[in-house]
Amino acid sequence: MDNQRRDNELDLSRFGEYLLRSRIVAEKYAPYYVRWVRKFMAQATVAPGLGIEDRITVYLDWLRGNVESWQLDQAEKAVRLYFSHYLSLTGTEVGATEVRRDELGYVSKVEVMSATRRLIQLRHYSHATELTYLNWIERFFLYMDGVEKPIKEGTSKVTPQSVTDYLAYLAVNRRVASSTQNQAFNALLFMCREVLRVDLGDVSHNIRSHQGARLPVVLSAEEVKALFSHMSGTSRLMAALIYGGGLRVMECCQLRVKDIDFHNNLIFVRRGKGDQDRSTILAESIKPALVAHLAGVKALHEQDLAKRYGEVALPGALAVKYPNAGKEWCWQYVFPSRILSVDQRDGKIRRFHATDTAIQTAIRDAVRAAGIAKPASVHTLRHSFATTLLLNGVDLRQIQTYLGHKKVETTMIYTHVVKDMRNPATSPLDMLG
Repeated sequence: MDNQRRDNELDLSRFGEYLLRSRIVAEKYAPYYVRWVRKFMAQATVAPGLGIEDRITVYLDWLRGNVESWQLDQAEKAVRLYFSHYLSLTGTEVGATEVRRDELGYVSKVEVMSATRRLIQLRHYSHATELTYLNWIERFFLYMDGVEKPIKEGTSKVTPQSVTDYLAYLAVNRRVASSTQNQAFNALLFMCREVLRVDLGDVSHNIRSHQGARLPVVLSAEEVKALFSHMSGTSRLMAALIYGGGLRVMECCQLRVKDIDFHNNLIFVRRGKGDQDRSTILAESIKPALVAHLAGVKALHEQDLAKRYGEVALPGALAVKYPNAGKEWCWQYVFPSRILSVDQRDGKIRRFHATDTAIQTAIRDAVRAAGIAKPASVHTLRHSFATTLLLNGVDLRQIQTYLGHKKVETTMIYTHVVKDMRNPATSPLDMLG
């Protein structure tokens, strides 16, 4: 028994180190997570022979009534992290935050990609961020294959100099925009700092591009009307929601039925940019079309249920906490995909949300058909939402809340646009008479 206790304490010590190294939880909370798992181990001996889910249930019932609700949630998360992530690692925790190097310092691209994907998912970054980061890491390794001759295929030696060379290659040879180069830098910084533990030093100051201030493209009310007149169906409804509430395109695609509040004319954005929730405006004029659209979506959902499908993916660990919630109407996407597909994470067949491709294409075609001589896109509708509110006297702070900007300085860019639209100066040419 003493040996078992010593082994448990050693394992818990490693679990604490894992939490700190992977930064899954804030440093100040790591000791509490270890403490909850220690209590779980002590209590689990009372009910031996149960499966892990039953053991967790017994543990939480044992805690309930003696701790606050937030402590109960923290305890459950700690135990699930321990069993679902920490214990699933092997050896030196390859695949979590570390990657094996050979004697010359070379690393495997496959291991780096796997480790990066795992850490991104552990930190609950968005799926779009995961795809973007992995895409840039893939490109980086392809570049390294072309400039060096690796000892073993599929391996490269990642150094601050190789990252600097690649960023310079993007700027000089590929002539990418500064925003694109910065996106690549962020992906490689995450790979080096969080996965490979490579210090890039002053790379960000030496090679990273700095973009000057750019005024957003906006549409007038007449141009928006012309744009909508060349759209129809679901694409028009999505465009109207984006313009009416200042949504980002993926925020619109990922809306769920429960996020539409018809009584208070509100749209709730869940886990938006920066993992932030917020509410924004639901236009009164769009409600009839939205109600009719949801009736069709509900009929489609009922058809899926009849075929023993109809379970939508849920955020975080809600599927574990509420096993049947994924089939409930309130959790379904407002704009579901036309086809069923396999969820690569658990192998289940689900109907995901619509992609942004259709709405992007519809907006592009409508801009051309309306004869609008501006490089307008879906995001232009969000810019136009902000400038229109400013022109109508809405407070800047309120607009910041609607848009979900962390800093008011980001929202202030629209004041420069509105200034030119509201009180344009008279041209000297017109003063000649």
